[in-house]
Amino acid sequence: MRYLKYLFLLLVIILIYPLYITFLNPISPKRSINYELIQNNEKTDLSVDYSSPQKKDRLIFGSEENGALVPYGKYWRTGANFCTDFYTSSSILFNGSKLEAGKYFLYTIPKENSWDVVLNSDNGRFGFFNPNRENDVLITTVPSYDLGEILEEFTIDFIEENESIYLRLRWDNVGISILIN
Repeated sequence: MRYLKYLFLLLVIILIYPLYITFLNPISPKRSINYELIQNNEKTDLSVDYSSPQKKDRLIFGSEENGALVPYGKYWRTGANFCTDFYTSSSILFNGSKLEAGKYFLYTIPKENSWDVVLNSDNGRFGFFNPNRENDVLITTVPSYDLGEILEEFTIDFIEENESIYLRLRWDNVGISILIN
């Protein structure tokens, strides 16, 4: 009887620990960024929800043969744990392409000198999955650039530069900036 209690306790721990790591104390913490875009006296709320993995002495971007965590030319959910969600309260231009108001799954396909940035109508999903490409709403390509330093934590933010607003994605020594207006 005593062994059954210990076995039950062990089973509960085995089942609860992954939930604890994933939701209550994730290795890649959940982040949210918000930005209030005001143009032509109209307000647009922008937000991004993502999970922020750490570099941890790993090769992040590069060839699959070299063991890169995010291989060139391959789908990346652009973060960890949950998919990265992008929200806009109004229609905007996302790197020059019209994007209707709504919530989108943002994923990327990094390449050596540029990234494909994709917005998909699926959002709010957890875990590793391949997106349904039929639900891609917008695909755009932006050049990547060298940060000149190593950024340990994957970071997404909005930045104002030269009277323009950019959504930035940065990790390791690589960054991209997506014009929003």
